[in-house]
Amino acid sequence: MTRAAQVPKSGPREAHPEHLGHVIFIAAAAAMGGFLFGYDSAVINGAVEAIRDRYDIGSAALAQVIAIALIGCAIGAATAGRIADRIGRIRCMQISAVLFIVSAVGSALPFALYDLAFWRIVGGFAIGMASVIGPAYIAEVAPAAYRGRLGSFQQAAIVIGIAVSQLVNWAILNAADGDQRGNLMGLEAWQVMLGVMVIPAILYGLLSFAIPESPRYLISAGKETRAREVLAEVEGKDVDLDARVREIEHAMKSEHKSTFRDLLGGSFFFRPIVWIGIGLSVFQQFVGINVAFYYSSTLWQSVGVDPTESFFYSFTTSIINIVGTVIAMIFVDRIGRRPLALIGSVGMVLGLALEAWAFSFDLVDGKLPATQGWVALIAAHVFVLFFALSWGVVVWVFLGEMFPNKIRAAALGVAASAQWIANWAITASFPSLADWNLSLTYVIYTVFAALSIPFVLKFVTETKGMALEEMG
Repeated sequence: MTRAAQVPKSGPREAHPEHLGHVIFIAAAAAMGGFLFGYDSAVINGAVEAIRDRYDIGSAALAQVIAIALIGCAIGAATAGRIADRIGRIRCMQISAVLFIVSAVGSALPFALYDLAFWRIVGGFAIGMASVIGPAYIAEVAPAAYRGRLGSFQQAAIVIGIAVSQLVNWAILNAADGDQRGNLMGLEAWQVMLGVMVIPAILYGLLSFAIPESPRYLISAGKETRAREVLAEVEGKDVDLDARVREIEHAMKSEHKSTFRDLLGGSFFFRPIVWIGIGLSVFQQFVGINVAFYYSSTLWQSVGVDPTESFFYSFTTSIINIVGTVIAMIFVDRIGRRPLALIGSVGMVLGLALEAWAFSFDLVDGKLPATQGWVALIAAHVFVLFFALSWGVVVWVFLGEMFPNKIRAAALGVAASAQWIANWAITASFPSLADWNLSLTYVIYTVFAALSIPFVLKFVTETKGMALEEMG
C-alpha cells in the first residue's frame, strides 16, 4: 500500500472555501515578495548604461556588477527553506522585507562600484528568500482546488513587479530629460530608480503582519489550536478540521526537518525528483528570458533604438509578460502544467529563432534594416508571451507541488538555487556573448528552448489536482 493510501482523508476539498476572498488576500500578500523579486531583478535594466558610464567599466566588469546579485539570490534560496522550518514562513517574509529596504537605500547611495555590488548581493539574498518562501507558503495555505491558480500569484506578482519597475524607470528617465545620469532630487536618475524600491519593500513588511502562519508550520511547532483556526479560514468551516489536522500530522509524523542529506540517492548524487526540479529551473533560465529584463534597454540601443524608446519597449515587453501570465493563471488548473510547458516551449523556439535571424544582419547607419528591426521587436514580444504563459508560471507551480513532504523545503531550496545559478550564468555571459555574436547568442537560447520539449515529455509528471500529501 502506498503512503498516499495510508493518509487519513478529510473528505473532498474541491468545494469553494467559505472565505475565498480572504484566501486570495493571503496569497496576494505573500506574493508581494514576488513583486519585489521582479522589481529588484528588473530595475537594474534602467541603470546599466549609467553604471557603465559612471564607473567607466567594460562589458565584462559591467556584467559582473549586474549578475552579482544572483549570487545572493542563490544563497538566499538555498538557506530560506531551513530558516522557514526553524522560525516560520512569516518571520522569513519579514526578514526578507528588511533586507529589501536596506538594499534599496544602499544601492541608491553607493560610495563606489564595490559598494553598489555589495548592496546588490544583499538585495539578491532577499530575492532568493522570497523566491522560496512565496510559493511554499501559498502551496501550504491554498485549498487543493485553487492551489494552481493561487500558486500562479507568485509569478503574476513577479511580472507585475517587472512591469512596474520599467514604467517607473521610464517615468524617471523622462523626468531627467532622457539622461540616465541626469540630476533628479539631488541624485542621478539611475540612483533614484534603484531607491524607489524602498516603497514596496515597506508595504511587503506591513502585509506580512496581516496574514496567518502556515498551518503545516504551526502543527510542526505544536500550535494545533492556531493551525485549526487557519485551516478554517482558508478551507472553510464545512471541512472536518480534526481530520485535516490528523492528515497533516500523519504526513509529517515520519518526517524530520528536511536537510540536504535527504535529497541524496539514486545513481547521480541527488534523488531523481530533485534532478527534475533542477532541470526545470535550469531550462527556465537557459532560454535567456532574463536578458529581456536585465539588458533589454541596452540591447535595443545596441541595434540603433533611441534610449527613451528602448525604455518604452522594455515596458511594452513587461506588459506582454503580464498578459501571458494571466493566460497561464486561467489555464494552469484547466489544461494542466505539463501541456502549458510544451505549448510555451514551441512558441519560445519560434520567437528566439526569429530574433537570431534578425540579429544576423549587419547594421545600416547604426541600425538594423527596417524589416529585420520590426521582426526582432515582434519576435522578442512573442518569446516573452510564450514564456510567460508557460514556463514563467508552471515552473514555480511545479516546484511548490512536485516534491514529497519529507524533502519539500530542502528540495525547493536546491531547485531555486539552481535557478539563480543558471540565471547568473546567462546574465554574466550575455554582454560578452553579444559583443562576440548577438545572433549566435540567440541561437544558443533557441537550442535550449527546443531541448526543453523532450525533457518535459520524458521526465515531468503532471501534478494538477493532487494533494500535497500525495506527492512522492
